[in-house]
Amino acid sequence: MSSHKPPYTITTNIVNFVSEISELIADVKYVDKTYNTLKLRKKNRIRSITGTLQIEGNTFDEAKVTSVINGKPVLGTLREVEEVKGAIRAYEHLESYKYKNEKDLLLAHKYLMQNLLNNAGVYRNSNVGVGGRDGVTHVAPPLNMVPQLMGELFDWLSKTNEHPLIASCVFHYEFEFIHPFNDGNGRIGRLWQSVILKNFKDFFAYMPIESIVRDNQEGYYEALESSGTLGESTPFIEFMLKIIVKSLKIYIDESKKSDQKSDQKSDQKILNLINKNREITIMQMCQKLQMSESGVKKVIAKLKKEQLLKRIGSLKSGHWEVIK
Repeated sequence: MSSHKPPYTITTNIVNFVSEISELIADVKYVDKTYNTLKLRKKNRIRSITGTLQIEGNTFDEAKVTSVINGKPVLGTLREVEEVKGAIRAYEHLESYKYKNEKDLLLAHKYLMQNLLNNAGVYRNSNVGVGGRDGVTHVAPPLNMVPQLMGELFDWLSKTNEHPLIASCVFHYEFEFIHPFNDGNGRIGRLWQSVILKNFKDFFAYMPIESIVRDNQEGYYEALESSGTLGESTPFIEFMLKIIVKSLKIYIDESKKSDQKSDQKSDQKILNLINKNREITIMQMCQKLQMSESGVKKVIAKLKKEQLLKRIGSLKSGHWEVIK
């Protein structure tokens, strides 16, 4: 075990949240196996990028971020565009970062801030204070202590037996407390929690956690301040676990809705083909719709069950009949 242990207390709320998340994880596995979630995962990555930037004051919405990803011109300040491009670079590598590797975190910061800071990817070279509604709410540790504190934090992360859900929250808070960079600390702290969670379960790479934090931004800063006042990260752990619960529930619900919409579109496309050609074969449907054979058969079975379609005669010599 590491000799350094960040201060926090395992409360009943924390235990309950971890239990609830564990149950939701089983639901996510079922969703990923049952539904087509690829489009939703891509959408959630855009949500994460947009959310983490908006927390820091960037005005770009999901549509503008999508345009930047696709290389299309957008209206906005040069800094906002560079912030988006940096976040895209940083998140593109999310699945390849090693969560215990301090050099990878520095690399992530370089991706994020390379066109915004002269010392991107390097710990800060000055003392800093963190501002809040009432002025400076947190004076970060002196710059000469940053390398040691970050080394101790990564040492704890690599050796702790704490549940990854809790460890990710602890790391996030301690990182923000140390505030190791001149700029980009919030974005990297949120990104690295996702990196830690991704190591726990792969699908966390596509959870819209940052966008949920954005939607609960006041509570996020209150949790940081409460933890600072208390001298331990317990309030922040509780807050972030609650955010993870919300993120998982949204992912599950939207996966189901997305699949239902996809099914409805496929239903209508197949019915349209049959209305044009009652003798059309399953393989011809596959070719025209660019769907798998199993996918087409699944839709046909559903249409038959709903009594919207029936087969007259054999598959070789018969024909389809759409039931009005």
